[in-house]
Amino acid sequence: MLKTRKELDAELDAPARAWLDTALTEAAHHATADEAAADGTVTPAWELRFAAAGRHCGQQHADSVRSLLLVEARAPLPSVTRLYEQGTAAERRAVLLTLDRLDLGATALPLVEDALRTNDTRLVAAAVGPYAAAHLPPHAWRHAVLKCLFTGVPVDAVARLGERAHGDAELARMLADFAAERTAAGREVPPGLRTVLALTDPAPEHAPAPERATPAAPTEES
Repeated sequence: MLKTRKELDAELDAPARAWLDTALTEAAHHATADEAAADGTVTPAWELRFAAAGRHCGQQHADSVRSLLLVEARAPLPSVTRLYEQGTAAERRAVLLTLDRLDLGATALPLVEDALRTNDTRLVAAAVGPYAAAHLPPHAWRHAVLKCLFTGVPVDAVARLGERAHGDAELARMLADFAAERTAAGREVPPGLRTVLALTDPAPEHAPAPERATPAAPTEES
């Protein structure tokens, strides 16, 4: 889970907090000044900090620090794409985890699609977060769910799973086919499959109780 700046300040030592202060200041400056060449030939200082986050703040805080840098810089698509394509798996994960916090619309979907083509469970889990839930079209989203089941990523990682799976007959068919293939091959059906399959049920979770007829008021003759 990504941590806030306040939470990081409480956990980082003095040198790490000072490094983070400088890094975020540089990122904020980039957000308000055109200091990077439009063609990307000049690398902004904050992007260099992005790669060094784990070394200065600890690997356990690297995702949170990198996410803060992206948000503070109001990172445009060229920067986000460059950091993803040139980054390590850990740096790519931080980009994916932050996409929903940036003003990119659906323009960063190619990064999500790239992550979903890998078998790196860290990237797959990060790719099916809130950004994918908001922007992946139905066909691609269904395959993302199947990718999680195939690679062993817990379905809990899929943001808004219940909302998007509800009443999805095509997803239900794909899940049934996947389960049949696994069974025919003598392989175990992932437990998460049944969870998702249940969510595709179009019936409401709690059917309303039938209304009781209101007793008629007694008349003078009764």
